[in-house]
Amino acid sequence: MNSRIKKIINKLRSKATVTIILLSSVIFSCTDVVDVAVPTEASRLVIEASLDWEKGTSGNDQTIKLSLTTPFFDTALDPVVGASVSVENVTNGEVYVFEDQQDGRYTISDFEPIVNNVYNLEIIYNDETYIAQETLIPVPEINRIEQSRIGGSDEEELDLTIYFDDPENETNFYYATFLEGDDLFPLRVVVSDEFTNGNEVSIFYEENEADAEDEILPGDMVDINLYGISELYYDFLHILIEQSDNVGDPFATIPTRLRGNFINLQNPDNYAFGFFRVTEVVNQVYTFVEQEN
Repeated sequence: MNSRIKKIINKLRSKATVTIILLSSVIFSCTDVVDVAVPTEASRLVIEASLDWEKGTSGNDQTIKLSLTTPFFDTALDPVVGASVSVENVTNGEVYVFEDQQDGRYTISDFEPIVNNVYNLEIIYNDETYIAQETLIPVPEINRIEQSRIGGSDEEELDLTIYFDDPENETNFYYATFLEGDDLFPLRVVVSDEFTNGNEVSIFYEENEADAEDEILPGDMVDINLYGISELYYDFLHILIEQSDNVGDPFATIPTRLRGNFINLQNPDNYAFGFFRVTEVVNQVYTFVEQEN
């Protein structure tokens, strides 16, 4: 090999070495930590005030939970203590004072639920008063529960339908939850009687397609709750469920900040998150049985 060829080869080797060094620098520079600035704002009050009266019980024991919003990456709740919490039955003037348990829970053991009565919730915290109003809506009994393998997205898997009678000449709204097995969150469904007034209403349930590996099998149990709800709460839940179902959908509309029915009397801009509801609820637990296709 003559000297000229050797020089050319050495130059090529030098260029290759430089290229490798440069590529290595780029690759290793990608391991640098990038700090992402997450927008923050002042904490807001979060109110979990669901006064649910299960059919067949007294409904005397009720709990309201208060907490503050926390930064995005925080996992621990920030419970609120020292607030004043009371509920007034506007229809008969009875006032119920909830006791502070010093952990964010405010409880009472002598609440009296009366269907079609109007209730006002008042919370005083940090010298600001939050109020909300709801009517205790009754709910019909569940007539029957039927399971099948037809009608769903997969005709090889079990599903069920609940049936109940809608009262005539009334405008009614319903909220149903289905919690199966070890699922962390229930399936939520809201229904109005706009097209079924005075008739038997059905609500269908099947396992979420995203949990295909966890199909319903004979012996599995599903906890069913059916609530009678107000139109305002129906609208709130409808938006909440729609936004939850659209998570991860690139074509979905941009979620809006969902506000409940609380009003801050002193500072309306400092509104609270959550919704005050007063409902009657019927609960049933259904066990799936073996069924042929």
